[in-house]
Amino acid sequence: MKQNLHLITLGVRDFKKSYKFYTETLGWKPASASQDDVAFFQTSGVVFAIYPREKLAEDAKISTEGSGFPGFTLAYNAHSEAEVDEIIRDLKSKGVQIVKEPTKAFWGGYSSYFADPDDYRWEVAFNPFFPFDENGNLKAQN
Repeated sequence: MKQNLHLITLGVRDFKKSYKFYTETLGWKPASASQDDVAFFQTSGVVFAIYPREKLAEDAKISTEGSGFPGFTLAYNAHSEAEVDEIIRDLKSKGVQIVKEPTKAFWGGYSSYFADPDDYRWEVAFNPFFPFDENGNLKAQN
């Protein structure tokens, strides 16, 4: 298998509420492939999707039961600490739950976390060790 990641799909409890969060609160534009119960958002290199949790579980042949930390987070990397602060201020003004205020991170960066309507955790971080390429894609340096 090639070292690629093409699509991330979150199973959401209330599709309409989540759709409103991603389109109105975050200001993301859905792709034309979106339908009544699935939304796709083109990001830099990866397509992000939301889909009803029950339908996603059915498709993957797993139970919808389970709670707590899902074992992963999603992240937006900013170009500066000031950009992190600006994004978190904007999200706060829209009533988004901020679960970790912006702070210097133990690994040398600066980060904060917020929760979406399904309590998926999004990190907003400035990482001075991961530059962006000419297309705006994050580069994990070797």
